[in-house]
Amino acid sequence: MKKNTKLISLLGAVSLVSMMAAMPLTAQDAGSTSEESLAKAYTNKTYSPYAGRNFPEKPLWGDSHLHTMLSMDAGMFGNRLSPREAYKFALGEEVISSTGQPVRLSRPLDWLVIADHSDGMGMATDVISGAPVIQQFEQGRRWSAAVAEGGEAAVAATLDLITTFSQGKMEPEMLAMYMPGTKNYKNLWEQVIADAEEFNDPGHFTAFIGFEWTSLIRGNNMHRVVMMRDGAVRARQVVPYTMTAPQGSPNPRDLWKYLANYEAKTGGEVLAIAHNGNLSNGIMFPLEAQYDGTKLDKNYVKLRAKWEPVYEATQIKGDGESHPLLSPDDEFADFENWDVGNLDVSEAKTDNMLAGEYTRSALKRGLKIEAKLGTNPYKFGIIGATDSHTSLASIEEENFYGKHPGTEPSAERMTRFFMKTDKGQIMDWQLVAGGIAAVWAQENTRASIFDAMLRKEVYGTTGPRIQVRFFGGWDFNTADINNRVPAKTGYKKGVPMGADLRSMPDGASAPSFMLYAMRDPIGANLDRLQVVKGWLDKKGNTQERVYDVAWSGKRVIDAKGKLPAVGNTVDVANANWLNTIGASELATVWTDPDFDPKQKAFYYVRVLEIPTPRWTTYDAMRYGVEIPKGTPTSIQERAYTSPIWYTPTKS
Repeated sequence: MKKNTKLISLLGAVSLVSMMAAMPLTAQDAGSTSEESLAKAYTNKTYSPYAGRNFPEKPLWGDSHLHTMLSMDAGMFGNRLSPREAYKFALGEEVISSTGQPVRLSRPLDWLVIADHSDGMGMATDVISGAPVIQQFEQGRRWSAAVAEGGEAAVAATLDLITTFSQGKMEPEMLAMYMPGTKNYKNLWEQVIADAEEFNDPGHFTAFIGFEWTSLIRGNNMHRVVMMRDGAVRARQVVPYTMTAPQGSPNPRDLWKYLANYEAKTGGEVLAIAHNGNLSNGIMFPLEAQYDGTKLDKNYVKLRAKWEPVYEATQIKGDGESHPLLSPDDEFADFENWDVGNLDVSEAKTDNMLAGEYTRSALKRGLKIEAKLGTNPYKFGIIGATDSHTSLASIEEENFYGKHPGTEPSAERMTRFFMKTDKGQIMDWQLVAGGIAAVWAQENTRASIFDAMLRKEVYGTTGPRIQVRFFGGWDFNTADINNRVPAKTGYKKGVPMGADLRSMPDGASAPSFMLYAMRDPIGANLDRLQVVKGWLDKKGNTQERVYDVAWSGKRVIDAKGKLPAVGNTVDVANANWLNTIGASELATVWTDPDFDPKQKAFYYVRVLEIPTPRWTTYDAMRYGVEIPKGTPTSIQERAYTSPIWYTPTKS
C-alpha cells in the first residue's frame, strides 16, 4: 500500500520543498494564525538554520577499488598507466588510456583508493620488458614471449597467469622475487605511499593508501581491499599482506591478525572490504563453517564484524545484491548477475552455492548467526566500486573503459571472451559499467571518510550519482518530510543508514522510516523507491520482502501487489533516452506494516532509475556494429543504501 508518498525538491541534498505525487495537496490556510502557534513554529536555537549544523550535508563520491600497472593482471593485460595517471584521471583530468584513447570523467571524484594486488606487485613490469631475472623461469619466459607477440597471445598469457595464480601453481622462486621481504618490493611500496601523499589534498581530494589481499581457494574468490586511515608515517612501518605463504595466508582470520598487528604497531586504523562474493562459489559468507571446514565460532564472528564494516556489493564483475533463485518474488533481482562459476571459471556454479555469495542473503545469514553466536558477522554497510584494471575509474555507461585494456572501447570488444573454460564462459559484453561509493562524511579528508565507513553511513550505486538519504526511527511523520531540512530531523528523531534503531519506546507499535532520493543531475529520472526487509521468524528461519514505497506517475499497485513498470524511452538505434517518464525526486515516510517487535530485522533502500541505454548500446551506435544476441539494450541503474537494523529489547 502506498503511504505518505511525495515528490520532493532537494536543496543541497539536505533541504526540500515537497509536492504530493499521487494525491492533491492539502489546502494551506493563509488566514489567521495564533501568536501561540507562531511562537512554537520555529524550534532552532539560533536564527540561522545553518549555524551549529554538525551532520554530513552531501555525499562524497569515490572508488575504493582501482588497479594500476603495478598489479600483475593489470600490467600483463596491457595497462601502462601508473598510480599517478590514476589520480589525475580521478581528479577530472584528461589522460591517454593504455590503448591510446583520450578519456575523461564527466565529473571528478572526491576520493580514491588505489588497491593494487599485494601478491606479485611489480612482476608485470619485468614480464613485459623481458627482464633477465624473469627469463630464468619457464612460466616467465612463456608469458614474456606472449606479451611481446601482443594481441590474442598476450590476452591468453594473462588469463593463464590468473589461472596459474588462482590454482596456486606459480613457480615459487619466481613469485618470491615480488613479495614482501625483498628490496624491490619495499621500494615499490614506498613509491605507492609517496604517490598517495602527493595527491592527497585534504578538503578537496582524498587519496587513501591501500592494497588488495587476493585470497583464492582453487579459484574461489575471497578478495579484500585493505584501506588505511593513516598517512605515510604509519604506512611505512608495514608492508602489504599477501595470500601466499610464508609471508601471507589465504585465510581471512590471518588477514584480521595482520590488521590487528598494524593498529598495535602503528597506532593507526585500518579496515578491509570484501568483494565479488558472486565469484566465491559459496564461500564468501559461510553459515556454519569456513571453506576449510573450520566451524564458525564467537571469535570469527566478532573479528569479521570488527574488521569488515562495509561490503562492495556491485562492480565490473557482476552486481551482487541478490539473485532470482534467492529472491524469486523480487522482479528486479535479475540484474547483471554473474553466475557461471568462480573467478577463473575452473569450477561451475551450482544453485546451492548462491546463498553464500550475495549481499541480501548474507545480511539474512547474519541474523541467523547472531542468534546462535551472539554477534552478527555480516552487519555491514553497502558500497559500490569499479575493480577496474585500467587505472581509470570510469563508471559511466557512455564512457566505459572496461575491466582491462583488452576491454577498452573498440568495435570488437563485445564479441570477445572475458573468460572461457570447459566449465563455462563469460563474454566481454557481460562486464558491468562499474559501481561507485557514496559516503556521508562531514569533510573530504581521510579521517572523515574512513570514520563514515566505520559507522556505515555509506551507500553504493551502479554508476549514477543518485543522492539518497535513509533514516529510521519510531515517530517520523508527514511533517518531517515536509521540513526543508529533513536530515536535521532525521538525525534528531532517528538514526541514519548503517545504524541500529534506538530501543523501542513505550507506546510505539512499529518503526517508521524517512527516505528520499534525487536523481543524478546529469542522469535519468527515478522510477521508484523500495524498502528491502529481511527478518528472522519465530522458527529461526530468515525471510525477506521488497516493498514499493514511493514511485513516479499515477501508477497503482495491482491486485497481486505489483507496481506496473515505469515504461521505457530508450532509443536503441541512437543510444538515447528521454526523461519524459519518471521523477527527478522521490520521498516518503513509511511504516513497516508487518512489524513484529520480537523478530530481528534489517531494512535497506533500493532506488531504481528509469531504463537507460547500456554501454553495449552506446558501442553499437558509435561503431556501427551489431549487439550480440542476448545482450540487454537498456538497464535500470540503481542505488543500494546501507541497512538499518532492529534488535528486540531483552526483557
